[in-house]
Amino acid sequence: MSKKKTRIKLELKRRDFLAVGGVAAGSVVAAQLLTTGPLSPFASFKQEQVEGIEEVAPRHTGHHWGMVINLNKCIGCEYCTRACSATNDVWVGLPDEDQALGKERLNKPWNIVVEEKTSTGTPFYFSRPCLHCGDAPCVEVCPVQATYHRDDGLVVMNYDKCIGCRYCQIACPYDARKFNWQERTDENPYIPTWGIAEVPRRPRGVVEKCTFCIHRIDAGLQAGLMPGEDPEASPACVNICPVGARIFGDLNDPESKISRTIAVEATMRLRDELGTETSVYYVIPKEGL
Repeated sequence: MSKKKTRIKLELKRRDFLAVGGVAAGSVVAAQLLTTGPLSPFASFKQEQVEGIEEVAPRHTGHHWGMVINLNKCIGCEYCTRACSATNDVWVGLPDEDQALGKERLNKPWNIVVEEKTSTGTPFYFSRPCLHCGDAPCVEVCPVQATYHRDDGLVVMNYDKCIGCRYCQIACPYDARKFNWQERTDENPYIPTWGIAEVPRRPRGVVEKCTFCIHRIDAGLQAGLMPGEDPEASPACVNICPVGARIFGDLNDPESKISRTIAVEATMRLRDELGTETSVYYVIPKEGL
């Protein structure tokens, strides 16, 4: 039985946010209102802005797209990062540009790869896309519902609705989101070597993240293809991996490759104690973590 929880629903419209920003722009008052005041999803709300409702954890009756990342196989080549950055035209500015602007990493990729060590000191490579949580903190805190769940388990962005408050970025326990600080005029160094841009660049002032190449999934299904089996319908990071460390597919299909892998391999999900119900599973190193 699905676990019930009490959810706080914020009735805050885009015009409300803009009105507050217009009255108090550039002031300490604005910062206080939007971070700890009555308009913040992280603080106490005005009575008329909230209602307590019982919510059942979402169930996906159709497809539920997910990914397995095999930490035994990953060699740290970063091909996944490069293919993702090319296909989705992700900002890959130089670190010195970031330092000059005094901002967080502008070149932060959607997919990251870092070297880690097991408890016995054996090195392995860890990679992280967006984990597409079933109970996503980013969705909970967005005041304008710019980030939301699809029926197939994907957590997606509506860039036209995003107001750039960055609540979702703060709420994400996996640091899987990045903010666009300025309008892009750069040339992506990964294009065309690692792929061509298949989606438009996101505008200044919005938060973006990995989508599991949602445009490929949707177009593939319309064409009768199966994501995870047909490369044209699968994420770029999965297709490019030279050692098959990433598997994509339908978690609701017990006969899919991803479901069979989870059934026979020792897997884990990141920070599962948080109850985020991520859609990405990791095959742990053979000697353990």
